[in-house]
Amino acid sequence: MIIDQATNKTSYKDDKVSEKPVRSIAKAVSWRVVGTLDTLIVSYFLTGELALATSIASVDFVTKMILYFFHERVWNGIKWGR
Repeated sequence: MIIDQATNKTSYKDDKVSEKPVRSIAKAVSWRVVGTLDTLIVSYFLTGELALATSIASVDFVTKMILYFFHERVWNGIKWGR
């Protein structure tokens, strides 16, 4: 394992504990598909308009996927509970 002595961080290649960013992206996308379907159904139920529900779900998909990615990256750096 290669450790940068100045920052005490390992490279992704050698670190078997933390997730690579691409895994966080895959998890974010898969979770957002589930969450967006939920938002679409709830929005349609509340508005009765498919076009409006689709618009709401689309914005929700993009914004929450970005937020989830950064949330995962922050939590990946926290040692608590490992």
